[in-house]
Amino acid sequence: MEYVILILSLVGIVLGADYLVAGSVSIARKYKVSDFVIGAAIIGVGTSTPEMTVSFIGALNGNADVAIGNVVGSNIFNIFGILGITAMCFPVTFDRQNLKFEIPFCVGVSVLLMLFALNFFNGTAQCIGRVDGLILIAIFAFFMWLSFARDKKQRLQVSAESVPAEESKTDEAGPMWKAVLKVIGGLAVLIFSCDLFVDNAVVIAKSFGVNDAFISLTLIACGTSLPELAASIAAALKKNTSMALGNVVGSNIFNIALILGLSSQVTPLTSTGITIVDYIVMIAAVVALYAFGRDCKIQRYEGVIFFLCFIGYTWYLITNQIA
Repeated sequence: MEYVILILSLVGIVLGADYLVAGSVSIARKYKVSDFVIGAAIIGVGTSTPEMTVSFIGALNGNADVAIGNVVGSNIFNIFGILGITAMCFPVTFDRQNLKFEIPFCVGVSVLLMLFALNFFNGTAQCIGRVDGLILIAIFAFFMWLSFARDKKQRLQVSAESVPAEESKTDEAGPMWKAVLKVIGGLAVLIFSCDLFVDNAVVIAKSFGVNDAFISLTLIACGTSLPELAASIAAALKKNTSMALGNVVGSNIFNIALILGLSSQVTPLTSTGITIVDYIVMIAAVVALYAFGRDCKIQRYEGVIFFLCFIGYTWYLITNQIA
């Protein structure tokens, strides 16, 4: 029965993602917001809701391995898995400003998480404390404010020559209530379907006797990232690859800065199952995105490399679990 529910939940994830992206594109056209910012703010934050739920529950149950492993594993899968698969289907293009700000910002937040988790600053046991969490929350608020401020400034600079084209796009967007309904409805279906998928995947995994750290870094992390995968592919199919990248980068920053920031307010997150190797792979994924994206495009062969990196990391986890 669990396998049947897995298949049905995957269908729900695909359908929900299609409506979410369609509604988000309409909102972007209506308010003349860039595809990347819509991907980072609306889609990225919205599709990270499953990660927030899982990490909160892990924190409430005192299981920091699930709370942190879910985020670290999801961030690795977002870049190496999701962007890899998306780029293999359609080369992912984006703006040079994204290369100068959002991607380096994601690198910095990822490094900061590792330093907090390994207690680089106070030298005690591995723990993300409440003060660390407040810093992460403040960083997320700053990122969101600056992203919209920069996007608004950029739009004002080009408004004179782009008014006719933008007006035509706005006309094609359709009624705003319909776009908002698509976003809310699509997101609701995504979250519900994802919850079903994760619950049943964990039941199947536990029947094979694997530990919580392994489950959180693999099944739960990939399962809660299925909305990002579905949304990114749906965006790419609609020729909005910049929105797909925004979804991934926005999700990674949201996962670290807000989800772990808020989870650490529930209880300090002391983790022993998540190793320095996992944090390094998470950081390496964002650095690879920056290095491969220097020409503002992730080519198909680069997508293949990303995906092979994800396979290699998963194989490392499997062999380490067996050992």
